[in-house]
Amino acid sequence: MLNDRAREILRFIQRSTRDKGYPPTIREIGTAFKISSTNGVRYYLNLLEKSGHLRRVDKISRGLMPVGIQEAPRTTSRGIPVLGRVAAGQPILAEESFDETLQPNDMFGDLDGVFALKVRGDSMIDAGILEGDHVIVRQQPRANAGEIVVALLGDEATVKYYQPRRGTVELVAANIRYQPIVVGPETEFRILGVVKGVIRTVGR
Repeated sequence: MLNDRAREILRFIQRSTRDKGYPPTIREIGTAFKISSTNGVRYYLNLLEKSGHLRRVDKISRGLMPVGIQEAPRTTSRGIPVLGRVAAGQPILAEESFDETLQPNDMFGDLDGVFALKVRGDSMIDAGILEGDHVIVRQQPRANAGEIVVALLGDEATVKYYQPRRGTVELVAANIRYQPIVVGPETEFRILGVVKGVIRTVGR
């Protein structure tokens, strides 16, 4: 059962996502509800996630994804929230925020679990992913060999080809200047999602 404060926070996240096109950060929620501790905010987010009202993308500052925003008309596109930046060179901190909204219409089907990240670096240029592009990512914890994934290494995120090996995983660049990142059993590693598309602005 959700308490009143959790319901208020859920409505705040839904309203922000609908009106601005992207969800609030944990700090913005804390400011809005006068909760001084980020752990205090996470307590309510955990309640919402366990009750099925919220999905979260860890280590990304705007990684709060309300499930089924009922207040918006069904004919209105929700868009894909841009939750942060991801490295296409050396890994960078994944919590850096970048506030935008993409409107891809029906290009990617059901948008539940879909988000966008803006690319930095040139390690994926031979895959047609350039610096400044937006990669469209479907959130999922697994991938097939050869798929392009957004992977989390500790607190850092990167976009690379996923190549599982015996006992290790290689994150392979699409640029001969970059060596594969070898992920051993001792490395904190997780797949955030699989890249499903790229959006590029011409003449930027």
